[in-house]
Amino acid sequence: MRKWLPIIVLGLAQFVMVIDGTVMNVSITTVVADLGTTVSAMQLAIATFTLTMAAFMLAGAGIGDRIGRRRAFVVGNIIYGVGSFITAVAPGFAALFVGWSIIEGLGAVLVIPAIAALAATNYSGRDRAIAYGILGGVAGAAAAAGPLIGGWVTSEFSWRWVFAAETIAIAAIILPLTSKVRDGARKAATGRFDYLGAALSAVAMGLIVLALVSASTWGIIRPINPPFEVFGFSPVIPIVLAGVVVGRLFFAWERRVEARGRSPLVGMDLLAIRPLRAGLGSQMILYFIIAGTFFVLPLYLQTVLGLDAFESGLRMLPMSIAIFVMALAGSRLAVRVSPRTLIQLGLLVSSSGVAMLIASITPEARGTLFSLAMAVIGMGLGLAVSQIGNVNLSAADESRSSEIGGLQGTTQNLGSSLGVALAGAVLFIGLAATFNANLRDDPEVNTNLQAAAREATSSGVQIVSTDQAQAAVAAAGVPDEQVDNVVDAYSQAKLQSLRGALAIVFLVGVLGLLVTGGLPKEPLGARGPPGA
Repeated sequence: MRKWLPIIVLGLAQFVMVIDGTVMNVSITTVVADLGTTVSAMQLAIATFTLTMAAFMLAGAGIGDRIGRRRAFVVGNIIYGVGSFITAVAPGFAALFVGWSIIEGLGAVLVIPAIAALAATNYSGRDRAIAYGILGGVAGAAAAAGPLIGGWVTSEFSWRWVFAAETIAIAAIILPLTSKVRDGARKAATGRFDYLGAALSAVAMGLIVLALVSASTWGIIRPINPPFEVFGFSPVIPIVLAGVVVGRLFFAWERRVEARGRSPLVGMDLLAIRPLRAGLGSQMILYFIIAGTFFVLPLYLQTVLGLDAFESGLRMLPMSIAIFVMALAGSRLAVRVSPRTLIQLGLLVSSSGVAMLIASITPEARGTLFSLAMAVIGMGLGLAVSQIGNVNLSAADESRSSEIGGLQGTTQNLGSSLGVALAGAVLFIGLAATFNANLRDDPEVNTNLQAAAREATSSGVQIVSTDQAQAAVAAAGVPDEQVDNVVDAYSQAKLQSLRGALAIVFLVGVLGLLVTGGLPKEPLGARGPPGA
């Protein structure tokens, strides 16, 4: 127990960080009613939480290198705990926004890179493979179990209790046991902190993630409901390109800092390591699959099947169990099987599960097929995530682990943002197009109603339940004899669009095999730390 106590502490911190966002997503309507705010305001809070982590992740890793990984872990948890407490007692939206979106996000950027670095410091060889399998399993299981836990606590008690429990876990368990986590050597910093590099990385990642998380509501090319337009087009792609330009400036500045003999935020030599590039690319694909799937699933379960948050979490439980079990199994297989084989197999299995999930998207739900799809997706994800941390951290000396942890956090946010952006864009754009096509193909719907529907959906279509759709159509003044036709057209379009969004996840998962070519061909599990 003493041997595995450090990874238990790090795993608990990982669990708190991951479950936090999923709880807010499933509790959004309850929070809106409790605080007297709006869904759009809560969407802003959720997007800002992601933006804060994405923008400052590399800066958080750099601070950890300066002050020490364990100290960064402690400070980050204290900040995160303060944010959780403010969120738990928030009297209104402003307090929740500051506590959750800003303060918790800033705490996470210190903790997440430190978790990766401290796991590498406290374990080596086969034990390190198991440790990273545990972290991967905890992260995946927390993401999948979050809706179940959040839905139950919100339904039976209050969403506030989740954040209160996080505060208690940090104060009563994580911080007191941090002394059992050994700190390690770190690369000696020279010169002052790279403030300009931190600012450039924050702006670059902030712009890219802002555009991606807004793509489903702004539109990717054709504007749906953006705050402004660029020559008649959606601002998503221009903002992403602006972020890429700032990112190139960041890399140029980091090379200049290195050339002057100072410590950059991220050493450019790391990005020249092929296994690390392949590991980060694979990680981005995995989090694309996770985020894209989790974006679509609650919409299907709650707006098609009519389940509440807790019932939705129960339907997703096979995925949680499979992720955790296969992550532990994968960490043991790492002694005998290469990471490339295990990650490629994981991508294939999880993509196959997504294909099964597409087939199970029906008005009544094919219960057995749906549960099997959940388990297969979880098996693939668990197998792959069990390897990623070990691959990335084994690519360079242990003193660079904090930098690599920052890169891992960045790619996780990018992958998640891309998953939500592309799946959401396909879903919402496809819903409007398919709905209008269904009306056009229905001879019982008159041309005036078809034209009115096109006009009404020109700024996008919301995902709602059949009952809500029927009420909205009737309130819009549609003749009684055609209400059912319009609602049927919408319901069919919704199912087809949900399948289309999952098809994008499947396609990216399969194409993601292309980025795995640089992964190590030999097992890493039995290997000691680099240079041992």
